[in-house]
Amino acid sequence: MPTREPGKLPRAAAARRGAPAKNATAKDGDKPAYSAPALEKGLDVLELLATLSEGVTPSQIAQRLGRSLQEVYRVVMALERRGYIRRAFGEESLVLSTKLHDLAYAYPPMRRLVDAAQPVMIRLAVEANQAVHLATLDGLMIRVIAQVDSPAPLGFRLRIGTQNPAARTASGRLLIAYQRPAVQDWVYAAIREAGGEAALAKLKARVEAVHAHGYEIIEGEQLKGITDVSFPVLDAEGYAPAVLTMPFLSTAAETVPIADASRLLFEAAERLGADLGGRLDPPRFPLESSEAAMARGRGAG
Repeated sequence: MPTREPGKLPRAAAARRGAPAKNATAKDGDKPAYSAPALEKGLDVLELLATLSEGVTPSQIAQRLGRSLQEVYRVVMALERRGYIRRAFGEESLVLSTKLHDLAYAYPPMRRLVDAAQPVMIRLAVEANQAVHLATLDGLMIRVIAQVDSPAPLGFRLRIGTQNPAARTASGRLLIAYQRPAVQDWVYAAIREAGGEAALAKLKARVEAVHAHGYEIIEGEQLKGITDVSFPVLDAEGYAPAVLTMPFLSTAAETVPIADASRLLFEAAERLGADLGGRLDPPRFPLESSEAAMARGRGAG
């Protein structure tokens, strides 16, 4: 299966450099009407570092971007001075800082959602005796923006800021299912480029099943013993700026069965969506996994 080389931007992303913006092109249609080369270079650096798990030096950044060291050096120094990138501890190499995450978190609509979700999530965690988290779509990844621990002695949680591939998580597939068509098209194009047609077809089938259900539930995808249950937080247009997920940990001492915990999760997501003007249709309980529904559909066919 073809994969994208780490640290190399997708062709679609790389093509943005110098590409004319819609309704803002020069008469010849070949060049942008407005150009900001330094800004373009800075964004290229940030997008590159976001794909890397290890630090890189300015010369390595220049090499990976196909630019000269002179072109990127001052941009890199400015980004470091402003706190967007930082030196890895005890090294000269550079890594992305958390400042972009902090800016996104401080953005008023997102901040309002997190503030509204916190008391609802605390109540849900206490009533279900399970941890819960709120996640958003961040490119091809999901990002946890709020989290509440389980009050039980034993539990599982994801830290705030945690990122995971959207295509391989319950939260991510549900987020993709409830995005605007333009966002879905971009995600699908990137998945096709990275994994090929087979990976895209598999993801699309699952996302369609998730949307038909209105939720996602899957057992043991990330860890054995954990069943991820996720409902969308819908806005007035029926799209999901976030999803509410419960990584249900089944133990011998559990006091709330998963069927009851899932119902509590739905009610919490419904309440958060109502604050945004959204309406979440109640599913049929107990919940059926998308895998089971897809298998049943294949059998009926």
